[in-house]
Amino acid sequence: MSINTNHSLTHIADHDPVSNVLKWVLLITAIVCFAFVGWGTYETYQLAPPLPQTFSSPSGQIVMTESDIIAGKAGFQRADLMDYGSLYGMGSYFGEDYTAKYLVRLGQLIENELALQMFSKSLADLSTGAKYEVRLAMQQQLKKLDLSQSNLILTSAVSKSIQQLQAEISKQLLNHDAKAGWTKAYSLNDKSALETADFLIYSSLTTVSNRPGKDFSYTNNWPYEPSVGNVATNATFYWTWISFCFVFFGFGAVLYIYHRYLSEADAGVKTPFLLEFKPLTDSQRKVGKYFLIVALVLLAQIGVGAIMAHYYAERTGFYGIDISKFLPFNFLRDVHIQTPIVWIGLSWISAAIFLAPVISGKEARWQGFFVDFLFWVTLFIVAGAIIGNYLGIMGFIDQAWFWLGNQGLSYLQLGRLWQIGFCIGLVLWSFIVFRGMWPTWSSLKTATVEFWTGNIHLEHLFWASTINVAVLYCFGMIPLTGIEKSFTITDFWRWWVVHLWVEQSFEFFTVCATAYLLMGVGLVSRRLVERTVYFEAILIFLGGVIGTGHHWYWTGTPDMWIPLGTMFSFIEVLPLTLLIIDAIEELHLIKKQKIFSYNLAYLYILGAAFWNFVGAGVFGGGTLNAPLINYYEHGTFLSLNHAHTALFGAFGLLALGLVYFCLRYATGNHSWSDRYGTWAFWLYNGGLVLWILLNFFPIGWAQLMDVYQHGLAHSRSLEFYNTTLLWQWLRTPGDIVFAIGALFMAYDFIIKLRPFFPSFVGVKHEAEALSTVNKPIN
Repeated sequence: MSINTNHSLTHIADHDPVSNVLKWVLLITAIVCFAFVGWGTYETYQLAPPLPQTFSSPSGQIVMTESDIIAGKAGFQRADLMDYGSLYGMGSYFGEDYTAKYLVRLGQLIENELALQMFSKSLADLSTGAKYEVRLAMQQQLKKLDLSQSNLILTSAVSKSIQQLQAEISKQLLNHDAKAGWTKAYSLNDKSALETADFLIYSSLTTVSNRPGKDFSYTNNWPYEPSVGNVATNATFYWTWISFCFVFFGFGAVLYIYHRYLSEADAGVKTPFLLEFKPLTDSQRKVGKYFLIVALVLLAQIGVGAIMAHYYAERTGFYGIDISKFLPFNFLRDVHIQTPIVWIGLSWISAAIFLAPVISGKEARWQGFFVDFLFWVTLFIVAGAIIGNYLGIMGFIDQAWFWLGNQGLSYLQLGRLWQIGFCIGLVLWSFIVFRGMWPTWSSLKTATVEFWTGNIHLEHLFWASTINVAVLYCFGMIPLTGIEKSFTITDFWRWWVVHLWVEQSFEFFTVCATAYLLMGVGLVSRRLVERTVYFEAILIFLGGVIGTGHHWYWTGTPDMWIPLGTMFSFIEVLPLTLLIIDAIEELHLIKKQKIFSYNLAYLYILGAAFWNFVGAGVFGGGTLNAPLINYYEHGTFLSLNHAHTALFGAFGLLALGLVYFCLRYATGNHSWSDRYGTWAFWLYNGGLVLWILLNFFPIGWAQLMDVYQHGLAHSRSLEFYNTTLLWQWLRTPGDIVFAIGALFMAYDFIIKLRPFFPSFVGVKHEAEALSTVNKPIN
């Protein structure tokens, strides 16, 4: 096989008819997928749960109003209740699910009122037959509530029960409960707590009140609570069966296409330009500080996560120390789920910036200044967001809480001002990569002509993946300047970031970055890489865009998302299958090399491919996304299992692999050791496995069975969690192993950062000292 070491971006690939077809299929797929989501967005707005102007008793007494509920939604976000418990199953699994808990409690209160009205006795004194009559009457009154009415007149039993529940909830919000690990909502007062109670009660009503003309609720009868008559719908059953059939046919079709058209004997030219170590440019040298922050933020995330995990086992304190009053659980969760976005994002940002001059062969003017500017702006935004979160939760920020404090949305806790800044930072990153890859007018002109004439190459896709990450993040800021009155609409846009941003943008970047590195070290040719990237991107758009619908099954969106969400979210497994196939083939190619400088980087990248398939595929799209399974599983520890193995296993390991790739290139011909990085890798994986076997699975499966037997509210109660204390404590071994791995890695990063700070450590980089240590591939 011939080798071409010229990696100029012009004239870089011969004409490939397969790639030519795939690029147009990708374009059409992207347009169709976003058109579907656009149509779904319109339908979601039209069919979101309506909000009556007033809820009143038969005598005309106002029980709660539309303005109360809207103000209560703001109070819910301001107090960051989503990071203590969950709404519609969305949020933290530490506390209760508010919709399930208050739905069951409301049903109990209504039953007590009906028992007095129908039989003049307390519910406890009724016969079994009479209790059955009361329960049927309670279910009928709840399901017949017509939320589409402007002025909804409640039955006397429902109105009295709501008033009693309002008092109970507002009292709970404003008082500590050490037994439950609950710290009061510092940012609420008597009035805002009552309004928040109204919002939580209204949300519970949407889960049981039937849609007009339908025999199921706005949440498709979720949560499963047989006491109020909530059971799975017919569509939940039959779309599960159809989806399993669909995905197995999809496996066959994808594997056939891959082996028939993509993995044929490759006659393309290999261009191993990353095997030649060159002196670092100014912008490359300045990304070293990014890597240091990556290690520090990862350590912070692990430390906070360990404290959070301890809360589950010992809710009254941290080994006897009451830290909840100044470090409440919801703030710790804020930090724990925002820090991975920071360190994974910084890893990708720095790696893409580092690779840009290697790809183009030239440093763009003022590139180092932009890299420094982005770094300090990012640190300012991250610090501001975390401090703002804390001050907002603790009630120190009053009027400006939405802008400077915390939005109170899981994974989007940062105040809107910090969120805007983060979005601008992502756009600046994409701009830096763009000018780094095409640093001169002639190279930019050539790339532009290639793009508009359809001669699109991997470089175009690599940059497109960066702007894709920046643009899709912005959709989490709808509406830009205020709070949306409907939680259904709010959560709809939140999932554009939490899922669509991750499963489409992140996966797209993952495929492009991994493919480029494979091509750059000469393992595969450009022709084969571009075919694979196009094909996997097609599947990523299908699964990652329309497949977002599986997060909208139970949040008050139209029931159209059950078929769309399940059919296309199952497709998410298919590109992940190809990634693991690619990884196996890449491993064989690496083993054939007599000398391969990037073994450590590729160890992490191959590990990411494995956990992408297992964590995101098997533990996510392959099982939990099926509607009938998700109906019972939603809001349990099995989702925690999916989140940890997918986020760290897939994207975290890839991020660390990219950092090690850059560190190895920068080290060049100097001394290099894989030892600490390899130990860290296996400790990370050991920690993940221990979490699965000793914590997530034992608790998650028991919780799933408890939902099926008793309903979701019971499975999220202290009564259930107290039966899992042994497994909660057994989270500790995995935490310790994982943390040791992080310490090894942090130390390894520090000692390998010498090439980035030559003036500080006395390392001198001469061009001749950075000559290649690899022999050409024959």
